[in-house]
Amino acid sequence: QVQLQESGPGLVKPSQTLSLTCTVSGGAITIDYWYWGWIRQPPGKGLEWIGYIDYSGNTYYKPSLRSRTSISRDTSKNQFTLQLSSVTPEDTAVYYCGRSRLPSVHYSDYILRGQGTQVTVSS
Repeated sequence: QVQLQESGPGLVKPSQTLSLTCTVSGGAITIDYWYWGWIRQPPGKGLEWIGYIDYSGNTYYKPSLRSRTSISRDTSKNQFTLQLSSVTPEDTAVYYCGRSRLPSVHYSDYILRGQGTQVTVSS
């Protein structure tokens, strides 16, 4: 079955770029019509959808994060990557990658997710 696994640094300094990779096993990220997204949950807050990259490589981001967000993919490694620039302590969160059957901006549509990875923004 398809599985997702997040990886990346657990600590990022303010103003730097957060970079996380999601490695997908059990199914290609290029298969029609799957949408591969990033979601986060800050401490004490709810889940927040960040953006997705689709099976064709098209991307869509949450408008409030769009200027700082980039999602890309490496199809040879079956991975997709989140980059979030100019981070502040408010970007501290558990970050999840997930898969949706819909081009969705709702975290609840990303039913299949990785276990999540904690990222702390601190000097």
